[in-house]
Amino acid sequence: MHYRKFGRTGWDVSEISFGAWQLGGQWGTVDDEESISALLQAYEQGINFVDTAELYGGGHSEEVIGESLRRWQGDKIYVATKIQPSRWPDPDDDNPLMRGRYPEWYLREGVDLALQRLGVERLDLLQLHCWVPSGSSQLDWLETLNALKIEGKIDKVGVSIRDYRPDEGVDVAKLGLIDSIQVIFNMFEQRPVDTLFPASASTETAIIDRVAFDSGSLSGLWTPETYDSWEDGSQQKEMFRGERFTETYQRVEALKRLVSPYYSSLAEAAVKYVLSSPEVSTVIAGMSSSRNIARNVGYSDGEPFPEELRAQLADHAWIRNYYK
Repeated sequence: MHYRKFGRTGWDVSEISFGAWQLGGQWGTVDDEESISALLQAYEQGINFVDTAELYGGGHSEEVIGESLRRWQGDKIYVATKIQPSRWPDPDDDNPLMRGRYPEWYLREGVDLALQRLGVERLDLLQLHCWVPSGSSQLDWLETLNALKIEGKIDKVGVSIRDYRPDEGVDVAKLGLIDSIQVIFNMFEQRPVDTLFPASASTETAIIDRVAFDSGSLSGLWTPETYDSWEDGSQQKEMFRGERFTETYQRVEALKRLVSPYYSSLAEAAVKYVLSSPEVSTVIAGMSSSRNIARNVGYSDGEPFPEELRAQLADHAWIRNYYK
């Protein structure tokens, strides 16, 4: 496992981090003991960063991670969690207000609950699950989080950019108000390299990459029958409903043909494409089995990404929001 600087925090974090959304049960039925076993296997193989949120199973993901930390006897594991806003903005609203979405009482209550569920005295990284640009000047959220840092309940603060709006993080990155920014970046969503990454580099703000596998499509494991195999009501069945699955599958097959001369799998290409941007501190990968863990850890080998392939991938950029 290779490690990278987490911005200006002084942390060294694994390039591959454990994405814990699936531990909450929204991607299909889960067994908590199997989840804990997967976490412990990941720690043993060098993964020292876990990303979760209160949204993931109503805090259940945090509880499972907390149990894994109690059983772990090794080196430090950094846990990044998120608090959702009191009200989510409309995804089509280009200029929502930040003020009032994270009132002091709400943040304090959310932090205390996260501390209880994780079973820790201080949160390593607290992320606001929804960031909007007006937050760069409407700073009530920052006043509260700074107070919580002084009180010892939070170590570092980050934000998660709204789905498929990477430029909404540029101003807060330039200002250096927070320690990290989480953003969607993958072989379809390539825009963060244009403005967000340079802005984050200017203030040494860490970048956490999410959805490197495009919610599963870029794993390269889909077949025409995959959609029907998903549980009704699961996150992926909702996201890729209707014609969305067919269009995504066709685009993925084209990518598989493109990367085949360079990599043994599309999943390997997907992770290494993201890691080829030095601004990225860690790539969140969902993993629930020994095979998934070993595969993802193996992608951290320090090998450079082929520049000729990167140039060809520009033609496969695809902007859409299937979370809506």
